[in-house]
Amino acid sequence: MTSMVGLFLVLAVLIIIPAADYVFAAGDEPGEYVDRRVLIWNLFFRMMTVAFTVGAVVSGTMIWLVWRFRESHPKATPTPYEKEGVW
Repeated sequence: MTSMVGLFLVLAVLIIIPAADYVFAAGDEPGEYVDRRVLIWNLFFRMMTVAFTVGAVVSGTMIWLVWRFRESHPKATPTPYEKEGVW
């Protein structure tokens, strides 16, 4: 449940707050235009930065898990079930 709250907090910071800022700032001064292409690219860039960061963390964690818990690891000991041969 805590991870869901964290996920929604990140989404709020990355998407909802900047979008609300642009909505409220759009009508302040006449003659000022909002370039939507720039805003969309900025949002895409932010989300891709987050996606690559999360992907790197997940990939690194998986590589560490495979390397740490391989069968040829010096500290690897069989579980009690594996010692007895009972599955």
